[in-house]
Amino acid sequence: MKAAFLPGLKQPMAIESVPDPDAAAGQAVLRVNAAALNHRDLWIQLGLYANIQLPQILGSDAAGVVESVGSPADRGWLEREVIVNPSLDWGNDARSQGPAFRILGMPDPGTFAGRIAIPVVNLAPKPAHLSWEQAAALPLAGLTAWRALFTRAQLQAGERVLVTGVGGGAALFALQFAVAAGASVWVTSGSPEKLLRANALGAAGGVNYRDAEWSQQLAAQAGGPFDVVVDSAGGPGFARLIELTRPGGRIVFFGATTGNPPGIDLRKCFFRQINLLGTTMGSPADFAGMVDFTAKKKIVPVVDRVFPLEDAEAALRHMEAGAHFGKIVLKC
Repeated sequence: MKAAFLPGLKQPMAIESVPDPDAAAGQAVLRVNAAALNHRDLWIQLGLYANIQLPQILGSDAAGVVESVGSPADRGWLEREVIVNPSLDWGNDARSQGPAFRILGMPDPGTFAGRIAIPVVNLAPKPAHLSWEQAAALPLAGLTAWRALFTRAQLQAGERVLVTGVGGGAALFALQFAVAAGASVWVTSGSPEKLLRANALGAAGGVNYRDAEWSQQLAAQAGGPFDVVVDSAGGPGFARLIELTRPGGRIVFFGATTGNPPGIDLRKCFFRQINLLGTTMGSPADFAGMVDFTAKKKIVPVVDRVFPLEDAEAALRHMEAGAHFGKIVLKC
């Protein structure tokens, strides 16, 4: 089979023919029709990720058809259209991942390949309303957004939500999921075009975070503070998010792309009973809930651009440029 793998740090992706995987007991071999990129893949290539092990086939998201299984008890999965839960060996505690937890695509061989061997417990039926490319865009970012909103922040219909940095996969899913759950959602972005596109997806409003008065503009638009704030940036803007959160509100975060927040006044958190909630990926129950919600609400992931597998390097450069809106997908 063909596979796109990273031979070394800061090296371009290489396309080579590698042996097809076999299904061990409890595993299935999936014929991958589409795989999606995540910033994790880019960070590994750039050497900005922990415990990097190379060479490696990257990729955490996939949609395809089950070709074989390693255990007779799993034959019911054969020829089924599925998506992959990239959260491997979460553990027995739904509150947090266990010591064996890892994300598909390093150290385990990832999805940028014609086939992949994956534990059967990490398979889920592909939502029927989605194309292969849309389905491949769903797993990692959708899981991250789902757990952030519903497991950690306990979002309720009618609440006001702020999603920062809209345009990336998890932020867009947070917008789509929160709107579908009956919340009113505002967004931030550094791109006026992305703000307009977010409005088309149901955002009630939004501001450009490059404006000096962006937090005041948001408060005026929303008519008051937010019940839930979803953030993946951290950095110097995080202190303003605390100001924008109502007493008793929740700030849930799953990244620090602009660094650790400086100058945080903890008194504003504890005196106003604000909850700071960290989150990473999600449990098997989170993934099942996310897939079911997506199917019932007919949510369609936003796909920015589709590249052939052979152009995996070009796809990563497109991600690095930062102009994309939605998920970047490889057709395998």
